[in-house]
Amino acid sequence: MFLTSSAHGLRFAFGTLTVLPVRVERWDREAARGGMLWAPLVGLVVGGCAGAVGLVALFLGTGAQLAAVASVAVPALLTRGLHLDGLADTADGLGSGKPAEDALRIMKQSDIGPFGVITLLFALLAQIAALSRLYDDSWARGLLAAVVSAVAARLALTLAARAGVPAARPEGLGAAVASVVPVRWAFAVAGGTVLAAGAAGALLGGADAVRGAGAVLAALGLAALLLRRCVRRFGGVTGDVFGGLAETAATTALVVLTLGL
Repeated sequence: MFLTSSAHGLRFAFGTLTVLPVRVERWDREAARGGMLWAPLVGLVVGGCAGAVGLVALFLGTGAQLAAVASVAVPALLTRGLHLDGLADTADGLGSGKPAEDALRIMKQSDIGPFGVITLLFALLAQIAALSRLYDDSWARGLLAAVVSAVAARLALTLAARAGVPAARPEGLGAAVASVVPVRWAFAVAGGTVLAAGAAGALLGGADAVRGAGAVLAALGLAALLLRRCVRRFGGVTGDVFGGLAETAATTALVVLTLGL
């Protein structure tokens, strides 16, 4: 029973959080719970692909900046840009100054407003600049950063799906995963991920261990602030909010990993 449930959770995670050809066979609360708990593993795969592409570009002689661009492009491609779109829509909703119902309507529109464009631009520039600095310092630090930031991004989704965080709408991905993860499970996964990031960083040195763990903690902290703001502003979470949380966490982790280099 556990193996069956776990398999459905993995399918849910990869089928909803990536464009990989994984068929989601169940769309119930149990599958969603497993999917959100497995979300950091999705980040590990996405980050590994991003780092691998970046290293190939780096070793082909493109230089650190183009390698960083390549690495940033991979998660966008593997998610069809949904997380970036969610970040832009969330920025438009928060910046609109409208009541919750009107803000949610603005977020559902297909166009992107000025708040979304500006937020998207600065987020991507920060990600590319941080990765470029890391690749320029060491290919190993660049690879670690690509993986850690992607894992932190999906871990933010695990915590956002914890019990007590409501959905802003009765339909959509946000409603499907809202409050599905028991709080203790969410924080257990978070604690294990922080320790794993520190251990991975330790392979490069003591300072990298601190930066690795600190990057995940900082990413979760800033994502938590955004989540709190969105719940108060919109009445809960949506699929767009989840995307915004992921990109916020990824950007924060990358910036923190450059500190002290």
